[in-house]
Formats: sequence, structure tokens, C-alpha cells
Amino acid sequence: MSKIGFIGLGIMGRPMAGHLLDAGHELTTVKRGTLDETLASKGMQALADPKAVAEASEVIITMVPDTPDVEEVLFGEGGVIEGLKPGTLVIDMSSIAPIPTQAFAKRIQDAGGEYVDAPVSGGEGGAINAALTIMVGATPEGFERAQPLLEIMGKTITHIGGHGAGQTCKVANQIVVALTIEAVSEGLLFASKAGADVAKVRESLLGGLAQSKILDVHGERMINRTFDPGFKVKLHQKDLNLALEGARTLNLSLPGTANAQQLFQACAAHGGADWDHAGMVRALESLANHEIGQD
Repeated sequence: MSKIGFIGLGIMGRPMAGHLLDAGHELTTVKRGTLDETLASKGMQALADPKAVAEASEVIITMVPDTPDVEEVLFGEGGVIEGLKPGTLVIDMSSIAPIPTQAFAKRIQDAGGEYVDAPVSGGEGGAINAALTIMVGATPEGFERAQPLLEIMGKTITHIGGHGAGQTCKVANQIVVALTIEAVSEGLLFASKAGADVAKVRESLLGGLAQSKILDVHGERMINRTFDPGFKVKLHQKDLNLALEGARTLNLSLPGTANAQQLFQACAAHGGADWDHAGMVRALESLANHEIGQD
């Protein structure tokens, strides 16, 4: 069993840490108010800062919102690197920019550690059910060390390539997810506005070529008007920013991604930054002056 420092106990991080505790690993985290009662009851302990967590750990896992947050945890004052022991495995499971990830990996390696980028897909449900898809950028040795821990939290673990490759794959994932949410929103909105029973339309589409996880899970959210996250609009905005910034660097046009980002921005402008990303449908409903399921 490993001594693991887990930093970032949000919607996704809490159940992920819980699975590691259930598997018998010893976990510490950074003290941020009162530690979640369930995690505390399983033996998780809170320490003063990332440096102290690193000093107590053989493995560090980070699951925080954005690139600057990872940089602060790893390299800020009282950061992980100040307490890093030779051979420590650092696994970043956040969704952040690929190029800074490569720089973070080099700094950790130069300090004697091993770095793995391992962003995830599957949302809160995937985290709770240990069914996440995990996209890994690492050396072969790093992947081999990380894999047994990743298998506790996820169902599909793929070694994409070297450092940053996991993050590149995650950006691609977020492009596909955003555009599929838009497609499902438009399809269900069209059916509803035309007077069809939108629940039956969704049921029919799930049996054909239009079938997708998004239509299944988020289509139901749209019909039932359940927009508690899940995965927040503002976090998907962040991921699409990474996609569009990368596209500029690569001299690449991503018009669908840009349009999806504008719809998320419309949600945020209406106070929806913390809605589930299925709430994109609300921006389209506003344009149509029609709500799905409305008579």
C-alpha cells in the first residue's frame, strides 16, 4: 500500500480519493477548512500545505481546476517541490494546458521525481463509480508505476504518449463533448418546438446512429431540467479556451469549438457559470424563445 498525497477534493476528487482509501492506501491532503467527514472516517489526514503533504507521501495526486492552480500547488511557496523526495511519483489528474504540462514534468524530473499527466473524463458519475476514462502522458516507467493506482479510479486507462499527450487527448475529448452537447441540444429543441414528445424522440434516437452517452445522460438532464453539476459550464469554458489557444498555435481552425464556447459564454452571462455543461441548451432555448418540453 502507498502513502498518497491527494490535493483537490472537489466534485471529482472526493470520490476518487475515497476509492484509494477503500483500496487500503494511506492518504493525506492539504487542510482547507473541515475535512470531508466520509474521507476523515476512512483515515484521511489534513496537513498544513503541499510541502508537508509531499514530505509524508510516496505519490502525489493533484486534481485542481486549471493550469495556474497546478503550478501553485507544485511550485508555489510551500509547494510540493519543496518537500519532494527522490523517486516520488507525481500524477496530475487535472485538465490543463499541454505545453505547461511538459515544463512541469521537466521540473519535477529535475528534482528527482517522476511525472505523469492523467486527466480524466466521465464526470461525477464516473468518479463515484470508479469508471473514469483516464488519458495518460508519461514515460513507460511512469505509466507502469501509476497504472495500478489509476485502475482503482478508472475503467479505461490509455497511455497516449509522452508528457503532455494525456492533456492533448483531454482537450480533444472536451471538443467532442461540447459539440455533442450542442448537437443534442439543437436536436431536442427542434423536436420540442415542432410539437413532438421530446422524451419519445430521445428514446428513439438512442436506438439509432445518433445514440451517444451525451444523448443518454445529458439529453435526460435537458428534458428533466436538472442542471446541478456534474461538470460546470465554467470548467468546460476553460477547456475550450485551451483548445482554441492551441488551435491558434497550430494555425488550425476549429469553428464548431468556437461556437460552442460562445454558447457557454451566453450561459455564463445569464448566471449559469456553475450550471452543469448540459445547461448549454438554455442558451439555445433563449435564442428560440422556447424551452424543451414546453407546450
